[in-house]
Amino acid sequence: MRLTPTTELVDRIQKLQKEMIIHSLDAILIVQNADLFYFTGAVQQGALYVPIEGEALYLVRKDHGRARMESGLKEVIPFKSLRDIPGVLADFGYAMPKTVGMELDVVPVAVMQRFQTGLGESTISDATPLIRNVRAVKSTYEIGIMKDAALILDKVCKKAVEVIHEGMTDLELAAELEFVARKAGHQGMVRMRGFNSELFFGHAFSGADSAVPTYSDTPLGGVGLSPSFPQGASYKKIHKHEPITVDFVSVFDGYIVDQTRMFSIGELPEKLAKAYVDMVLILKHAKLIAKPGASWGGVYDECLQMACDMGYQEHFMGSKGAQVSFIGHGVGVELDEYPFIARGFNDYELQENMVFAFEPKVVFPGLGAVGVEDTFWVGAEGLKHLTFANHELMIL
Repeated sequence: MRLTPTTELVDRIQKLQKEMIIHSLDAILIVQNADLFYFTGAVQQGALYVPIEGEALYLVRKDHGRARMESGLKEVIPFKSLRDIPGVLADFGYAMPKTVGMELDVVPVAVMQRFQTGLGESTISDATPLIRNVRAVKSTYEIGIMKDAALILDKVCKKAVEVIHEGMTDLELAAELEFVARKAGHQGMVRMRGFNSELFFGHAFSGADSAVPTYSDTPLGGVGLSPSFPQGASYKKIHKHEPITVDFVSVFDGYIVDQTRMFSIGELPEKLAKAYVDMVLILKHAKLIAKPGASWGGVYDECLQMACDMGYQEHFMGSKGAQVSFIGHGVGVELDEYPFIARGFNDYELQENMVFAFEPKVVFPGLGAVGVEDTFWVGAEGLKHLTFANHELMIL
């Protein structure tokens, strides 16, 4: 079991405290699991209290013993009731804060109200942008874990080549690939921050099913097994000369990388084969322009225009009426982190060691979808690959 080094946790908290100074917050209370893991190294029930200066306090309701073992923070404190907050803060010499930030994008109103009772007259505001800013820039330690996660996706692609055959169902393919990923250390859970966003390992589908839109904020959806979870693999059988999409998310020791590769039993129709080549060209273009200082929205705008110039205006990043307004998304402990290579983010700039997945895709209803996706980290001179499986359309 890999435990997050204390030096990592201290550095993250100090960066958050610098953000707090800029945004005039006296304290931040962190309760969401992904944020708890990032700032404490554990996901035990409770809250992390981060003052504007001084030691952070990890207040743990269940299980304190395990939190003490897993977290490298100095102060991991047993905690029973929100009414105890004033007393705990006083014990550590902290006055009650006037302004407190919470993750208001994800914390339910009822939970916030319970914390408000414990905080008394403190004013609660949204700390989400501060937290996302800190998490967006990865450390060498984090990028190292993500390189390990990418190894799992290489195994998934190699297994796909071995097992894909005519007549197997998309579900059977997904199960084979999930089995390989799980044995290699995939944690199973893919965390997403967006409300009602859900994902299980990723997507494996073929033919026209890959062009079926759904509720999720993704360019590809899939039929799924039932209206209860209407995305991903179905019972459809794989046939010759149709696109087979393996869009998988690897999660290793808490960290995510995302990759899409395409397969086909026999040659694809010319329309789809050309579209795939064009999507690879867009990905290569992004590698040329996505450097430190480039705007997130600027990269999006330029690559979108390139796709439109190629003739894919009604097919790029989803079928007409179901298109998404992004081409890339940050990854880390969640699948939808900063940076967003998306419409409207022109005032945000790429920084060294930001990590994102870039996924140009086109969708032709009734025929299928093709595309490619890699996860990169931003180096001083440009993008560096984390995922590394062969880009070629794999004809089986």
